[in-house]
Order: sequence, then C-alpha cells, then structure tokens
Amino acid sequence: MNIQYTLNYAIQLDAQDPLAHMRDHFSIPKQTNGDDELYFTGNSLGLQPALARECVIEVLDAWQQRGVKGHFEGDYPWLPYHEFLTDESAALVGAKPEEVVMMNSLTTNLHLMMVSFYQPKGKKTKILLEDHAFPSDHYAVESQLKHHDQDVDDNMLLWQPRPGEELLNHDDLYKIIEQQGDEIALILLPGVQYYTGQVLDIKTITAKAHAQGIMVGFDLAHAAGNLVMELHNWQVDFACWCSYKYLNSGAGSVAGCFIHQKHCANTDKASQLNRFSGWWGHDKSTRFKMENSFQAIPSAEGWQLSNPPVLSLAAVRGSLETIKLAGGITALRNKSLKLTQYLMDLIQHELADSIRIITPQQDHQRGCQLSLMVTVDGLDGKALFNALEQNGVTTDWREPNVIRVAPVPLYNSFEDAFHFVRILKECL
Repeated sequence: MNIQYTLNYAIQLDAQDPLAHMRDHFSIPKQTNGDDELYFTGNSLGLQPALARECVIEVLDAWQQRGVKGHFEGDYPWLPYHEFLTDESAALVGAKPEEVVMMNSLTTNLHLMMVSFYQPKGKKTKILLEDHAFPSDHYAVESQLKHHDQDVDDNMLLWQPRPGEELLNHDDLYKIIEQQGDEIALILLPGVQYYTGQVLDIKTITAKAHAQGIMVGFDLAHAAGNLVMELHNWQVDFACWCSYKYLNSGAGSVAGCFIHQKHCANTDKASQLNRFSGWWGHDKSTRFKMENSFQAIPSAEGWQLSNPPVLSLAAVRGSLETIKLAGGITALRNKSLKLTQYLMDLIQHELADSIRIITPQQDHQRGCQLSLMVTVDGLDGKALFNALEQNGVTTDWREPNVIRVAPVPLYNSFEDAFHFVRILKECL
C-alpha cells in the first residue's frame, strides 16, 4: 500500500503542521459516543473559538457591572467597539483600515451598497450576476431593479456555465462585458461560488469592468477567511461578507463591508455617492450634538446606520483575534492548500469511480471547499449525506445534488480528512 493513503501518513502530516495547535482553541462538537465529530461545515457555520466566548462574556460582565457606563469605560468600551475590529478586518481582505467596517448583515450591506453603486442612467441600466447565484443575492438584485423601475427580464444579465458544465468560464464573462458593457451599470459576483466552490478572478474581472465604466462589487461570504485578497490594490468598488462561516463568529453574526478609499473619502455633498444614512455614519465629533444635517464620516464607517450590536461584535473580535493568533490569512491559506489537496488525493485514489469533485482542482481556482457529486447509478446523494451524518460526519447538502465538504485549516486535521474518506467509502 502507498504510505500516502494510510492513517500513519495523515498522523505524520499533522505532526508537521505548524497550525495543528489551533484546533485546541475551538470547541469541537461531540458524537453520542463522546468522540469528536468530523466537522466539515465551516463553509456554512464555523466552530466556536474560545476567544469568541471569552469576549462575549467580557461584554456581558461589563453590562452587569457598569450598565450604561459600559459605553465609555473598560478596556473595550462599547461606543467605539467596532473600531477594535478594523485592523484585523482590513488585513483579512487586503484593505486599508478606513475602507472596512463591521456592520449589519450580509444582504443588508449588499442593499446599502447597491443604493450607492447601482445608479441606472441612460443606456447603463443592467446588473450582471452569475446564474445560480446564492438566492439572497438574486433576490436583492431583482428587488433593486424593481425599486428603480427597471424591467427585471431586460436588465438582469446572467453569466451562465456552458451547456453540460457546472463551472463558470471567465472568457464568457469577459465577452459579455466587452459586448454589452455600454448597457451594464453594475456587476455583482461572488468571490467563491457557493455551490461549486469555484474561485473567481476578482482582480481581472474588476479591471475589465472598469475599462467599460462599470461599477463592480463582490459577495465574499465564501471568500473572507478562506482566500488571500487585495481588494484595495485590485480597485474593487465594494465588497460584503458574513462573519459566521470561515470567520467563526456565530450564527447570524455582524457582517463586514469594504468600500474603496476613492469612494468613501469623498464626502463633498455635491459629488459624493448616494447612500441611505443613519446617525452612526455621521461625523463622530458632532454626532451627539443631535443636529439634523448629515455629515458622513470619510471612511467606510460613513455607511453605518445604527449603533452596532456589541455582543455580536465581541464574538467577531474574538474570532479575528484567533485568526491573528494563527498567523493571519496567509498562514491559513498555506495550510488550506495542503489540506484540501490531501483530501482531493484521497478521494480520487479511493473513490474515483463513485465520487466526482466538481470544484476546480487548480490551487488558484479553489478555496477549502470541495463540492462532491455521487456518480453511482441508483444511489441518491442525499441518502449518502444522511449516512455520513449517522456516522459522525457533518457535511453540507445543497440541492439539487451536491455534498459540500470544507476542511477548515483552523481546526480540521489531516487525520480528519483520512477518516472522512474512510467513512465515505464505507457508506458507499
């Protein structure tokens, strides 16, 4: 037997892994027999970091002990609490600190961004997104078109895979941009396609869109905490992400938002972008004078609406501190490439006749999610997903026929990957 496909080899890889200790910073769910679950669903909900729990309890204690004074007292007063997350958030997505803010939820932020960046005018009225976009993104785009009295069928462009293929072809997108660029007002795409796990070329897409005078934004729900990005240098107009997947800050936790410096620094009332305004986006030095003339903060913070939910921000702070403890996104990506490659190799060696990986196999075209399709005649993929669940393996099912598996570098091990394939083979 090739040693590469043995348990001893997986154990050896873990012994050589400089991030193996990070698993100890997370709570791993238990099976009924007391063993750790094999948890491969960090692309849907990340596990709880110990620091996130500590930070939330710290805020609860401050509330208990100080009441309203907690806004101004202590090591992490609530009034500027979101600012304690800024540097790590910026590092995570390759931004300047003034370009990021943690606020609201993902789809709320997408709507706020489209208020600013979708301004149909003349022939430029269309929004381009990918076919089979995450439903919430599709709903948001459709409702924005309706809000602007634009016919949805005429103004929603869909970038579709070629017939018989699951993956999007970038050349097809570039052709759409070139041929219809004078009619496209906004492009909204994911950093990682949620169903297939395909990574999109954010840098090139942005450059080609800007060459046609098109605003471009990205939904980074499956990219933040998964990929190394340079949003500032790539000149992305805006981006939004949730924080409960690869950032591990708890279900429904506060989301993140990036607005390029060239947009957010412009607060001249005659030329600044349109926005929906709220008092937390108003100039901090005069906010509590309670005047009714809005003056935007000259940063991404200027898009804030209300004072943020501090308990949720506390969980985000603990999560970001955990990523910092691991060495940041570059260190995580380095392990992720090795761990996901190992899992792919195991699946292809053991189950090539039964399982097809639809996620691209090239490093630059995938994150840590693998989307698996069952190719055994008469075998239902959902039944296989259920069998894995019954055997202590938590994965993710997406209609119509994909099992999503995410070996997360913060807490998954090479031994986890080995046992996943062993159990998958037994279930088949």
